[in-house]
Amino acid sequence: MAGVGMMRRLGVTALGLRNGPHRVTVERDLEVPAADGVTLLADRYAPAGAERAPTVLVRSPYGRRGPFGLMCGQAFASHGFQAVVQSVRGGFGSGGVFEALDEREDGLATIEWLKSQPWFGGTFAMHGPSYLGYVQWAVAADAGPELKALSMQVTASTFRDAVHVGGTFALESTLIWVDLTARMKSSLSGITTGIMSPRRARRATLSGRPIAELDRLATGGQQRFFQELLVNGPDTSFWDKRDFSTTVSQVTAPVNMTGGWYDIFLPWQMKDYAALRAAGQHPYLTIGPWFHADQRMMRGSVGESVAWFRAHLLDDPSELREQPVRLYITGAGEWREFPDWPVPGMREERWHLQPAGALSPGAPPESEPDTYVYDPEHPTPFLGGPTLLGETRPSTDQKRLERRRDVLTYTSTVLDEDLDVIGPVAADLHIRSNREHTDFIVRLCDVTPEGESLNLCEGMRRLVPGTPEPGSDGVRHVAMELWPVGHRFARGHRIRVHVTSGAHPKVAANPGTGDPLATATRTVKAHQELFHDPDHPSAILLPVHGSALGVRP
Repeated sequence: MAGVGMMRRLGVTALGLRNGPHRVTVERDLEVPAADGVTLLADRYAPAGAERAPTVLVRSPYGRRGPFGLMCGQAFASHGFQAVVQSVRGGFGSGGVFEALDEREDGLATIEWLKSQPWFGGTFAMHGPSYLGYVQWAVAADAGPELKALSMQVTASTFRDAVHVGGTFALESTLIWVDLTARMKSSLSGITTGIMSPRRARRATLSGRPIAELDRLATGGQQRFFQELLVNGPDTSFWDKRDFSTTVSQVTAPVNMTGGWYDIFLPWQMKDYAALRAAGQHPYLTIGPWFHADQRMMRGSVGESVAWFRAHLLDDPSELREQPVRLYITGAGEWREFPDWPVPGMREERWHLQPAGALSPGAPPESEPDTYVYDPEHPTPFLGGPTLLGETRPSTDQKRLERRRDVLTYTSTVLDEDLDVIGPVAADLHIRSNREHTDFIVRLCDVTPEGESLNLCEGMRRLVPGTPEPGSDGVRHVAMELWPVGHRFARGHRIRVHVTSGAHPKVAANPGTGDPLATATRTVKAHQELFHDPDHPSAILLPVHGSALGVRP
């Protein structure tokens, strides 16, 4: 037991969080009955001398004995909270079969069990990133008045739209996660799976095999959840019991949210924040320069959660910051605090795509459209941006991509002064295609004086017949949401916009035929036209904060 205690203490140190004053005791393999009779297993960490302290509940598909479980259990208990770390059904000793995203019933059963324990002190909170945050949303509206606080990182109340970004299919991240959960059955497998799953998924996605075979290629066998996702689009009933976005406004427990500018769930996390604000709640929001599994974010999140729980379970708000919104501004390299999101003082500026690859706030002149051909047999690659555990860097030089014929670029003149862009980003395109089924992707980049073109955010939109409806000239007006940003375009830099039709393997290539992804075998090329004239003013909409922009002519 001394070795385990040392491991727990080292885990807390690795998180950058000091051990609290309490000695910690641990009970292993507590049996939690689910509604259908399945037994789920949990470990309980308790601060010695405070056995009825408030409880922090952590429910995880990734195990309760690995580094994360040990870190959370030790960290919270040493700071005066009990911590119950549970393995969800189907893995790490818990009974039943893992049913991805189906966590409401087991979560509510666990909460009822928790409330019935002799050591339960009457209040509890929940904590965790990603799936561990999603399980919080699954129960938060119905957890009862004993739930006093939630602290969640890089997550959202629904994964529906993250799987189907703008109607596309998030191929690489989905396949990584399917491989991850298919293999993580024990602590030993969990240590290696986080490293190998992205590599297996990338090899499968680049194999050229039909998409319905990629789960077998990556994991060694067909995975039911992956096959279900292929045949259940965002508007199917499959998502009804897996989408908790409609209950966010009913959650009254205070919520602490942490996200990353390069996280795959950020746009939908911001929608959850907006729903809470519309309901009169005052959540805390932190967004850093992080990707989904960024260890820098993980290290800080437990310490922030301890402060959040002390404020709301122990009535000690002394460690809370003054402003509820804290953002890291990339390009400026600094943290800033605000009273709300979108940040006060933000104004939306239309930067129009212009002839000859120019970009400026001015209205476009009469001009011919730009054209390119998208070939799904040789899809436009994805070089960097939000992924789950992908091996690409979240922000990387895009020059190699910009040399391709199937990528249009539009670049501003050199900025005469700093331009701070903080908030939601959108695109407004006027396009014509010879295919009714096709994709469009818009990406915002910062071009340095040395010529590096670093991606900041992007958005996707899959077009289907009639959505949007073409005009009499066949031109379709396409509105698109991109990832939000908090970035300074420094003086001497330039703003660049990409327009293309692929980001493979981040999203599955659109075959152009309208055939279902699971069965599509035939592909056709898409001939794309992008308009930029007074009747068709394609633009990117930037949330500018602060003083007006100056550009060199």
